[in-house]
Formats: sequence, C-alpha cells, structure tokens
Amino acid sequence: MPILIITMIIFKNRFKFIHIVYIFLLISGSVFSKPVFAQTRFSYGENTVLLGGNAAWQNVEKRGICEVKNIRQHSVLALSSGVSNCSSGLDLHVSFDEKDAGLFRDSTGNYRVRVSSNHAYGEGVVDRTLARIGEGAALFNNSGPIIIEPQSRNALFARGNYIGDFSIEFWLYPLNMENGETVFSWIASGNQLSSAEFSAQRIGLQNNSPSRIQCVVSRNRMLWSFTNFFSPVAIEFSGLSPVIPRKWSHHMIRFDSVNGMIEYLVDGVSETIVYATRTGRESSDVFIPQISSDGVFKLGENFLGLMDELKIHKVFFGRSSTQKYPSTGGRIESRAIDMGDNQSNVLRVNVTGGRTGTRRNLAVNEFRDNGLFGFSDDSQMHFFIRTSNNPWLLENYPWISFTPGRDISGVEGRYVQIAVDFYPSSDGEVSPYLEKLQIVYLPGEPVLPPRNVTAVAVDSGVHLRWRHSPSASITGYLVYYSAVRGELFGEGAVLGPSPIDVGMTDSIFIDGLRNGTLYYFRVAGYDRVTGESFNAGEFSAEVTARPLAGLER
Repeated sequence: MPILIITMIIFKNRFKFIHIVYIFLLISGSVFSKPVFAQTRFSYGENTVLLGGNAAWQNVEKRGICEVKNIRQHSVLALSSGVSNCSSGLDLHVSFDEKDAGLFRDSTGNYRVRVSSNHAYGEGVVDRTLARIGEGAALFNNSGPIIIEPQSRNALFARGNYIGDFSIEFWLYPLNMENGETVFSWIASGNQLSSAEFSAQRIGLQNNSPSRIQCVVSRNRMLWSFTNFFSPVAIEFSGLSPVIPRKWSHHMIRFDSVNGMIEYLVDGVSETIVYATRTGRESSDVFIPQISSDGVFKLGENFLGLMDELKIHKVFFGRSSTQKYPSTGGRIESRAIDMGDNQSNVLRVNVTGGRTGTRRNLAVNEFRDNGLFGFSDDSQMHFFIRTSNNPWLLENYPWISFTPGRDISGVEGRYVQIAVDFYPSSDGEVSPYLEKLQIVYLPGEPVLPPRNVTAVAVDSGVHLRWRHSPSASITGYLVYYSAVRGELFGEGAVLGPSPIDVGMTDSIFIDGLRNGTLYYFRVAGYDRVTGESFNAGEFSAEVTARPLAGLER
C-alpha cells in the first residue's frame, strides 16, 4: 500500500467529494506517485523532480503555449502563434507546418488538401527560419498549385450551403510581384444565389455560370474579384498600398451579411470597403451566396513566393493582430507533483530556457540557466509555485513568485505545482522558451500509522483498539469506517460520518452501525490541524467487523 497522506476536511459535503477520490486511490494507488515526472529520491538529503528535458511535457496544462522542436536537444515550450485557431468560427486552417508538403492538412478536418508531385517530394515547403508563423510555410516555385476541396458538409464552402458572414486570411511573402500572378482562387461550376432583404423579403436568383473568387497581382497590389459569387453583381477591387516583395504581409477579406460590407485589410489596416448590395452602398438588400455545386480552392497557381497560415472563418472575424505572437502571452501549469511526504520543503527550482524567434529573416536564439528570464526586447517568463498536503486543495493556496535558481523558504507540503507566464517581445516577433524545470526539495517526515488495530463487533457497534504510532509529532487520530470495501467515508454512526477525530486516545466505540453489515475500518494519525484541515499520515492496515444483534456490549 503506497503512502497516502491527505488533508481531511471535516464538513460532510467536502467528504463526499474526497470519498470519490479515495475509491480510485485505494484501488490503483496514488495517481501522483506514479512515475509521471522524472524523480530522483535518496534516503537522505535533497531530492529532485524534473519537468521537461528528457521527462517531456505531457503532464503540463498549456494555454497559448506549444511544444517546439529543433531549438534544444529536447522539445521546449514557447508561445503559440496560432491564437485565432481557437475561434469557434474557424472553418479551415492550413498551417503549412508539416515538414513534407505532401502532409499539408486542414486542422479542422472540413477540407482535403492535395499537392502536386513536385510539392510532395519536398520542394514546396520551407522551415521555421523562413516561415512567418510556426514551423513552416508553403513555397510556390512553378511547382503547381495546392488544391483544397470540401470533404465535410460542415465546410462553409460545401455544396448546398448558404454563406453568411465569412473571413479569409493568409500571410504572403512574394518574390517578385509580377502582374498576373494568381495567389488565391476558388471556382465552382455554377452558383444559385439569393437576394435577401432585411425586412424578410427574399428573391431567388438562378445563375449557372461558373462562380469564382480570385486574388491576383496587379500593379504591385492585390486585385480581388468576385464573379457570379454575389450574383447578380460582379465585384472587383484592389488595395491602396503596394505589397512589397520579399517581405511578409497579412491579407484578410471579410464579409458582413447584415449590411453587405466586404472589407479588405492589409497588415490589420483597412484598405478597401465595398458592398454586395443592389445599390453598391450599405443597405438591407444584401446578396447572400449559396454554394450549389462543388468547388475547389487553388493556392499559388502561378505564383512565386511563400504563403503561411491560411484560414477561413465562418464569422466576420475581428481585426487580426499582425504580430507573430499575441501580446497577451501564454501560461502553463503543472499538475500536482507528489514529493512523497507531508511537509516536504521546496528548496529551489532550477530552470533552463531562453528566447527564440526571427527578425528580418535572421534567427534570434538566446539561452539562459537560472536567474531572471527577462530579455532586452521585453520578452520574459514569470515563475510561480504553490504547495499543499492535499492535491485536491492546491487551488485554495495562493501562488508564490520565485526566481529560478535562488533559495525558496516557507514553501512546504506533499504536493507542489508550478506555473509559468510567457510574454513575447514588444514587437511580438520573439517568444521566450522553457527547456526544463528541476524542483529541489527535502522530503518531510511522514506520520506513521498506529499498529495492531483490532475490531470487536457488538450489538449495533464495534470496539476499535490500537497501539500508538511511533511518530513523535503525532497529536491525534482519525478513524475511517465504511460499509463498502475500498471506501473510507461511511455514514450512520452516532459519532458522525467518517472520519471521526478521536484525539490522542488508543480506543473508540463506534455506535449506531447496522447489524448484519460488514464494516471496514482504518486509522491514521495526524500531526497538526490547520483551520478545518488535518495533516493526516499513512493508513493503518484495514480491519473488519460485523455487528450482530445479541452480541454483548
């Protein structure tokens, strides 16, 4: 039986929750004592627990954080650049982060991605040093287009769907910006579209001509055209600002189906606004597309350059940040880490990490070992710790800030949790990264259980006796009882629900039990009481007794 040290809360409703937890713990052993984290334990002196490094990061909860390879020997944690992927309206997302272009995929599962044989043999992808975001980008160099087609009815551009609000966005790195280069297109053989008046009048229109969305290079700008898409009107416009070759720029088209507005933004700045309405101005008479036949997207059909992070949203998406990493940063929190004994003392936490990113296509990579993880470009990490003798009560304790590698005092408990906040550089181009955390601690002294526990059944009750625990720090005992094997939190005794605090006695009579029912008993010592909680130690061996009518008291 593994050591089970838990802080017990005496209120009945709290016991019901811990009851469920203990069923699992007694059957399978403490989940926190499993070799989830790389742990080094000695019979005396300092012990360590490792997160990251060769212990990996599978037991760390991440928000806005992802694992990145090829920076250090093992995977590191850094800010995720795909923040808008969390949008509930995301319809398509092709990140181009796969190492082989033949593996490009839509992360939503709504669309199928196909590439030419040239792409499939590795000529259509660049690595993270040239990518705008993530681990890679698509390279177009006369190697044929990338084809994207719906494979689910959930896809916005699937046959039969009306298209209300939508947004299309991508990052672009053109090499030459030559007239006629086709960057992005969608074409279907025919479209049936309806004109919807906001007053609820709707007029059906039929158009069997091919329907097309196209983005081509024209006079160093992006020329967008919608043909038979917002039928019966044809819409064409371009941006105001020229797109500079050999430089990343962000492009977004978004449509508001309420007023018919189509807006084109470059690097988050509005360039053009037109309206898909009868009047060509804002009104309630909006043309709403319907996809009546199968269509496909084509990327880079005759384009030289790079594309990254293609997304389609089923909403009028808010203005996208053009920063690589979100200014709000990200956070990780470890799960509860079992240090084995109550009142274990955390001495320090050693940390290795640094910063990573690209500026003007030059890699930024700096490594640090302990100390303050704040860098000259304002990227930084902040570190926090909290402990408890009960893993389920950790959230009741405040986070304490610490500096990696420096001594920590007053942080003790059996279970420890670590949190790290990540913040990018002021320009959003560089992220801090975390390679590993090593928690150094001194194990506490466990409260040993009482010995020779005996149970004698009588009419409607049981007499329990035991020999005192050898632990000098013990200040009392908790008696646990239940009518179900493996459970600890029974009810019905005159003295109250399990566990019963009996102080420093070595015997107790538990009255009010059901005759003919087999009961299970355990006893644990505690060394102190904090508020409503007991710092309890290891359980004694389990004993049983069955009260019966007629047995003498």
